[in-house]
Amino acid sequence: MISPATPRTPAGVDPKALAAVRDLVARAERPVVLTGAGMSAESGVPTFRDAQTGLWERYSPEQLATEEAFLADPALVWSWYLWRARMVRGVEPNAGHRAVAAWQERVPGLTVATQNVDDLHERAGAEVLAHLHGSLFAFRCAACDAPAEVDVTALGDDDAPGSEADLEALLREEPPVCAACGTGRIRPDIVWFGELLPAAEWDATYAALDACDLCVVVGTSGLVQPAASLPFVALGAGAPVVEVNPDVTELSSAVTHRLAGPAGLVLPAVVG
Repeated sequence: MISPATPRTPAGVDPKALAAVRDLVARAERPVVLTGAGMSAESGVPTFRDAQTGLWERYSPEQLATEEAFLADPALVWSWYLWRARMVRGVEPNAGHRAVAAWQERVPGLTVATQNVDDLHERAGAEVLAHLHGSLFAFRCAACDAPAEVDVTALGDDDAPGSEADLEALLREEPPVCAACGTGRIRPDIVWFGELLPAAEWDATYAALDACDLCVVVGTSGLVQPAASLPFVALGAGAPVVEVNPDVTELSSAVTHRLAGPAGLVLPAVVG
């Protein structure tokens, strides 16, 4: 019987660290994968911190990602988030997303929690415990919090979803009125600046980390609080923490192992 070939070590990754992490992955029964913007960026989703291609290049955060902004100009904010949702639907999960899904299929105890507001993990086949910062594809009333259904594909420029032309077509699109209360406007169910993270998602993620036997942190800057504190829950519980990131972050000096490289190359090599 021929054994499956061991995946190659990606360039720049410490082979000893990779071998140690592979062993941890092989033995883990309750692993937790925490993902951030860097993982989605590999699929072509712009990050907020990229000065050249970031989503903040045209507008300031205060114009787009606060409750005050939505109250002041609901059409602008609503159109912007519809455009982002349509843009995400135009990209595909990368090899890192698929590796996480394959790992979860083998190890049903694996938990995924993400700071990303896209649906790329789900489209790769993974079940996500928590979207800590909300989702581009979930909506609720700004007044009564009732959930709402919105078809993000029904508006905009269908010939070029997520393009500048699509954004121009969406601009000044008014958010619908809530069907439940009849007065409030529908908003994206995103955690805006100054808002608390959803309590249920936070508590579930915290509990999973407190009980995990391995935590893998992928593509996060370690800057956005309170999510940046979550890997320390696993460390405090005695679980090893692995960082997968091409860049050194605020977390790098604290982790058990650091694998320097993009998720799309490193995770398939780790998971096998």
